[in-house]
Amino acid sequence: MRLSDATVMIRPRNTWEAMDLGVLLTQRHRRLLMTSWAIVTLPVFALLTVLLWDSPSLAVFIFWWLKPAFERLPLYILSKTLFGETPTLKQALRQWPRLLKPQLLASLTWRRLSLSRSFLMPVVQLEGLDGTARQQRLRVLLQHNAGAAQWLTIIGVHLETALWIGLMVLFYLLLPQQIELDWDWQTLIAAATHDWRWLEHLTNAFYALILVVWEPIYVACGFSLYLNRRTVLEAWDIELVFRRMRQRLSNVAVVLLLAGVVLIPGTQSVWAAEPVISPDTPRLLDQPLTSQASRDSIKAILEQPPFKNKESVTRYRFGEDKPDEKTPDNGQTPEWLKTLARLLDSQHFGALATLIEVLLWGSVIAGLGLLIWRYRDWLLAFVSRRPVLRRTVNRPMPKQRFGLDMHHETLPADVAASVEALWQTNPREALGLLYRALLSRLLHDYNLPLKDADTEGQVLAHIGQLQQPALLAFSQTLTRHWQNLAYGHRLPPAQLQQELCDGWRALFNPGAAR
Repeated sequence: MRLSDATVMIRPRNTWEAMDLGVLLTQRHRRLLMTSWAIVTLPVFALLTVLLWDSPSLAVFIFWWLKPAFERLPLYILSKTLFGETPTLKQALRQWPRLLKPQLLASLTWRRLSLSRSFLMPVVQLEGLDGTARQQRLRVLLQHNAGAAQWLTIIGVHLETALWIGLMVLFYLLLPQQIELDWDWQTLIAAATHDWRWLEHLTNAFYALILVVWEPIYVACGFSLYLNRRTVLEAWDIELVFRRMRQRLSNVAVVLLLAGVVLIPGTQSVWAAEPVISPDTPRLLDQPLTSQASRDSIKAILEQPPFKNKESVTRYRFGEDKPDEKTPDNGQTPEWLKTLARLLDSQHFGALATLIEVLLWGSVIAGLGLLIWRYRDWLLAFVSRRPVLRRTVNRPMPKQRFGLDMHHETLPADVAASVEALWQTNPREALGLLYRALLSRLLHDYNLPLKDADTEGQVLAHIGQLQQPALLAFSQTLTRHWQNLAYGHRLPPAQLQQELCDGWRALFNPGAAR
């Protein structure tokens, strides 16, 4: 390791600046680091997924547990690139099996959950220490940087989780609306008869992709903390300064030697002409210098600038401080200022503060009350867990919604029978009648706040707030087939007619005969 070949400036840094240096190192070599990590880890993840298809959680747990073995490859690349020896991708992958040999079992067992893992990993991999020597080295390194290394791991865990959840949410938001209607998360969780393991493995794959980006940064930040600690302990920056000085002086050494050879004969005569001053010279023996005189002289020097600077400071006084008697008022203080000072004594000021506090709390409570009163209808519709059935409201019901007539008078008395009659000749009109009847029921019986701009998906979201699984399941089935027919011109299957009519009778006409 030659410090003069370092590609970064070697100097002491604070812990956060040192970790920022690790991020910059990762940015400089991101292609090599991310590619090597993906080539090593993604095949292992794919193999675990295939072998443990029935246990997705176990597969991702084993992949997470093997992270210390994967982290040795980015550390090797960073240690080489720091001193200008950037390896190729082929060279780095060829070295990875050799990097796994030292203390792999310890890294995957009792050291696996260490919060300082990235900071201490160079001690094993780069210094090759083990046993007592390693313990002594760790005690020295962890004296001042243990907290920063632990915070790096804690922040990394939260960042991994946030990126993982964000990637899953982004995937869900990019789904088409029709697929999103079929993917109700409550239904996915409750559907024990379906096999959703492929979805679990898909979310595990998102985690593996997150590590391709984040894990080299985590290793680089721990490595930069390690370098910063060694810089402070071993004074690498001072050593570099002396090396540069020696390099500069070595270039002029020959010139100085020649100049000395030329000037020495001329200086010998000058030295010979000057008298030699010895300790016994009368001029030195006549000096009136004593210990007391030297102490007085030193004290006098220390009382003068720059060792001591006397200055006057003017400040305001509060409380029991007594005013200076040498500076009378002379009647120049304004009367309003004297009155304000008398009002702001301890007793009156406490009462004023209490009054202000009461006014502020009153304003907050009044604001909360006004906010609750302003949105009382919204709170009753969406916050209450009890289903809202046939609530009477004072506002008139709209005549039309979504371009359809919503009044009960425009609907047949037996909706299910009318749908069965229309189904054979005009399925589109039959499904339209059933969907219009559903919207009318939602408006009049359940008082849902539906708007003309609401889509079918938003209507289903409102129905989900009613906490009625049977109504929600019927509405989802009807909406899906209505969209397929209205927008995709796909006819529904023949058995759907009986299923929808039976579902309507069970929900809205439980006593009607089939």
